[in-house]
Amino acid sequence: MILGAPRRAPARTQLRNICTVYGQKETPVIGIGLVVGLSRTGDGGKNAAAMRALASTLRYLNNPVESGKELSDASNVAMVAISANIPKEGASNGQRLDCYVQSTFGAKSLKGGRLLISPIRMPNVNDLQVVGLASGPVVIEDADVLTSGRVPNGIVLERDFRTEFIDTKHGNRVTLLLDAAHATFGLASHIVERINTELYPVLHVKPANALGPDRVEIAVPELYRDDPVGFIAWILDIDVMTPQTEARIWINTKSKTVLIHGDVGISPVIISHKSLKVEVIGTPSDPAPFAGLSSGQEKQQLDDLLNGLQALKVPNDDVISIVRELYRSGNLHGVYEER
Repeated sequence: MILGAPRRAPARTQLRNICTVYGQKETPVIGIGLVVGLSRTGDGGKNAAAMRALASTLRYLNNPVESGKELSDASNVAMVAISANIPKEGASNGQRLDCYVQSTFGAKSLKGGRLLISPIRMPNVNDLQVVGLASGPVVIEDADVLTSGRVPNGIVLERDFRTEFIDTKHGNRVTLLLDAAHATFGLASHIVERINTELYPVLHVKPANALGPDRVEIAVPELYRDDPVGFIAWILDIDVMTPQTEARIWINTKSKTVLIHGDVGISPVIISHKSLKVEVIGTPSDPAPFAGLSSGQEKQQLDDLLNGLQALKVPNDDVISIVRELYRSGNLHGVYEER
């Protein structure tokens, strides 16, 4: 599959769509637990670590086992790693979150299992505070991976998570972080101009200042010291002119997808791949030997080449190989990412 963003003039968008507020970040939480009720697809009694955890759980429930032999046939239990992320906006005591479980030992499948109540903590090994409790039925999301699943609303938080987005140490300031795809000096400068233009008629101050291509710092005016949330909401609603984003190309080798964003250019080059030979030139030839390879413009674009290859029914594996070699040889002009 080949997807290309159409070439278009700069458009307007709100700041909330291209940046985030510094201090807002997801917080990972983790835990270890037991999934029970499996149909003989668990770790099995020979897995010492899982059996120790099961014995500890039974002891906690006032039903201790006298020896490990009693658990030798416990193939309906699996030890799992539990993980979740607290949203960047924060979360409150009592709020529920989805969590994910992954088998840590020899379980063949978690299908049909249920996670026993398990404590959830912060990743810092020195922080032993329990921040939530996880439990619930395991839902297998990928039929090809039965040892991993999701527990919908499986975590109940035991404390509040609040994000600090106002820098009070340096004069009540808030910082906007531009998304990587939009972080340029030009756009950062434009954002500062738009914010100052929007705020000056009302507040008679110009509080915004660019600290780099990826961040803009804004001093919270005195009028909004008691309502920083309202001030940030106002800022994020400001619309800006977004230039054509940085030329980028993403390749997913698993799904055979090629995604082009912006004007990804290519230098004049002759491509010889298997039985295919293509010449990319700076000006159109007469006539063009391949449909779609000559667009009548002085600078050739990657999407022109890919459209031509697609018209020739070149397999996506070969297309990806050609694009990869264009990048490696320095003839592809744009940010290249492959996964």
